[in-house]
Amino acid sequence: MYDLIMKVTNEIKSEMKVSTINETFDASKMICDRRSKQNVTVLGVAIFVVSSLELASEVKSVNYVTNNDQRVSYLYFLSKALKIWKDEQIEGLKRVTGFIQAQGSVAGIQLAHAGRKASCTEPWNGGQQIPIEKGGWQVLGPSTIPFKAGTQIPKSISKEEIKRITTDFGKAAKRSLEAGFQIIELHAAHGYLLHEFLSPISNSRTDEYGGSFENRIRLLLEVVNQVQAEWPADRPLFVRISASDWVAGGWNVEESVALSKILLKMGVDLIDCSSGGNVEHAKIPVAPGYQVPFAKQIKHETGILTGTVGLITDAEQAEKILQNEEADLIFMAREFLRDPYFPLHASTKLSEAFAWPVQYQRAK
Repeated sequence: MYDLIMKVTNEIKSEMKVSTINETFDASKMICDRRSKQNVTVLGVAIFVVSSLELASEVKSVNYVTNNDQRVSYLYFLSKALKIWKDEQIEGLKRVTGFIQAQGSVAGIQLAHAGRKASCTEPWNGGQQIPIEKGGWQVLGPSTIPFKAGTQIPKSISKEEIKRITTDFGKAAKRSLEAGFQIIELHAAHGYLLHEFLSPISNSRTDEYGGSFENRIRLLLEVVNQVQAEWPADRPLFVRISASDWVAGGWNVEESVALSKILLKMGVDLIDCSSGGNVEHAKIPVAPGYQVPFAKQIKHETGILTGTVGLITDAEQAEKILQNEEADLIFMAREFLRDPYFPLHASTKLSEAFAWPVQYQRAK
């Protein structure tokens, strides 16, 4: 399975079909990968651990800076978040990746900085921002523009802090490698820090990190460079983007295409095409497969591999997207929460051989 994923990164110009089904539950994202060539089908699983670049030392502390590292979060309050902000966390994550690989699967990790959407309670406890006076911390952003009314006004990040953040992403990539992860996805979507820099809605800077398209993408490119400096070239690197802010004057699909062309030249292997999350009032036409057109356009206009996500809930629906060459991978989340046995059910619907766990074979 790992060898197959490795080959994917070197086969952008080939006609090989690759399909992946992605599952999220709690703080983990699972991918079930099905790949066919010359009537040979291989099924396997890659698990993506969603982790924050959580760089503060204690959840109880509300200090802005600790040990020259910046406090950040990936939406979950610190006590409940998976973290990779210090070396001491590597051993615990090794147990996770070791278990995943022992089951014949591949472990991946998604690295994120929540930016102005940090300092929040757990989603199952409302997901609301925690005020500083109640144990929260100062959130950061490209500019002093809050996500919505009633939330913190972010501190505009200085150039010195930008350098530290890019370095922290590199450190996280190095720790990810030492912890046994085999794929990294950089989260530059859904209104988190990297997306905030991309979008003129949240980025009103007048320096080299704001204004023009080239300036707004600068931080993401610097982060990619830092991660690549620590991450082996033969291991996949994905970037998740919000292909559109869904509002006039925001980040749009044309800019996503232009960014993807640059990322392809830099050696990024796949663009995970989501959308929205940066503007509270955005009117998103949510419907089955509503984000597939983004993946299709980026794939066909750039040549980079793309993944699509969003209300893809059925095996036939997913297969049709792949056969129509609208995307190379299918990421699924909530359907796996509803049906943890989706890969087994999908293999039956699609009449594909799948090795059921021995404990379940009597239920076939």
